[in-house]
Amino acid sequence: MDTWLLWGTPVVVWVQSLGSFLVTPAKLLSFLGTEQFFMLVMPAFVWCIDASLGLRIGMVLLTSTGVNSILKILVGWPRPFWVSDSVKPYAFESSYGLPSGHAQSAMAMWGRMAAGLKRAGWVIGLGILILLISLSRLYLGVHFPSDVLAGWIVGGILLALFLWLEKPVASWIVRQPLGVQLLVPLLVALAMIGAGALAANATADRIVPDEWIARSAAAFPDDTIDPQAMDVVSSAGALFGLAAGAVLLHRWDKFSTSGSLWAKMARVALGLVGVLVIYFGLRMILPSGEGFLPQSLRFVRYTLVGLWVAYLAPWVFVKLKLA
Repeated sequence: MDTWLLWGTPVVVWVQSLGSFLVTPAKLLSFLGTEQFFMLVMPAFVWCIDASLGLRIGMVLLTSTGVNSILKILVGWPRPFWVSDSVKPYAFESSYGLPSGHAQSAMAMWGRMAAGLKRAGWVIGLGILILLISLSRLYLGVHFPSDVLAGWIVGGILLALFLWLEKPVASWIVRQPLGVQLLVPLLVALAMIGAGALAANATADRIVPDEWIARSAAAFPDDTIDPQAMDVVSSAGALFGLAAGAVLLHRWDKFSTSGSLWAKMARVALGLVGVLVIYFGLRMILPSGEGFLPQSLRFVRYTLVGLWVAYLAPWVFVKLKLA
C-alpha cells in the first residue's frame, strides 16, 4: 500500500492546487455519480423519457453500488485525507476508498446510458462526464488515483456483463410465471447481502488505525468513519424494488412516457414527493443501526423506493390521467 500512496498522494495534492474555486463544481460533479442522484433526479428519465432504458440504467447502477460496497470492505484501503496531512479534506466519506464508487458507478451508469442512446455526441459527452466525476473525487481528497483506476475497471466489467446478458436474461424472465419473475431479483438481492456479510465477517478482525480516525475526526468533528458498515443492504433493497417494479410494469403494460410538458412536470413533482416521503419519512420513524431488525427495515425502505420509482408511481400517474 505504501508504494501506491507514495505516487498517489502527490497527484491528489497537485489536483487540489488548481484552486479552491473548484470545490463547488467538484461536489456537484460528485453528486452526478451517486445513488442519491438516481433516486432524486434520474426517475424523471423513467417517468418522462424512456422507462425501459431508465430502469436498466438504475439496475446497473444499483448493482455497481452493491458490488462496490463489498469490494471496499474486502480491500480495506484508506482515503487520502485519512493518511496524509498534505491532502485537504473537502468532503466526508465514512467507507474505505478502493475502488472508487463514484468512478465505478459513473462508468456503469452513464456508460449504459451512452450505449442505449447510441449517438456519437452523447457517447463523447457522457465519456467526458465520467472523467470529470472521477477527477472530482481526487480534487475532494477522498480518493487516490489507484481508487479511480480500479473503479473504472470494475465499472467497465459490470457494464460489459450487463450489455452481454440483458437481452437473454430479460427474454428468459418474461417467459416465467410471476412468482419466478419476482423471486429471481429477490434472490439476487439476498445473495448480494450475503456476499457483503461474508466480506464483513472475513475482515472483522481488521483494526482501523487510530491515525485514520483522528485525521477524519479533525476534519469532520461531527462525523465518524465506519468502514465496515453494511451499505450493501441499501443497494440490494433498491435493486430488488426496482427490478420487481419493472416486472410488474411490463406485465401491466399501460404506462407510456409520452404526454404534454405539463403532464410530465406533474409526474416528476408528484413522483419525487413519493420518493422523499418513503426515503426520508421512513428513515425518521424506523430504527437505525447495524442489528438484524434495523438492517431488515432498511432493506424494506429501499425496496419501497425502488418499487415506487418503477411501478407504483407510474400506476398513480395513469390513475390520475397524467400518463
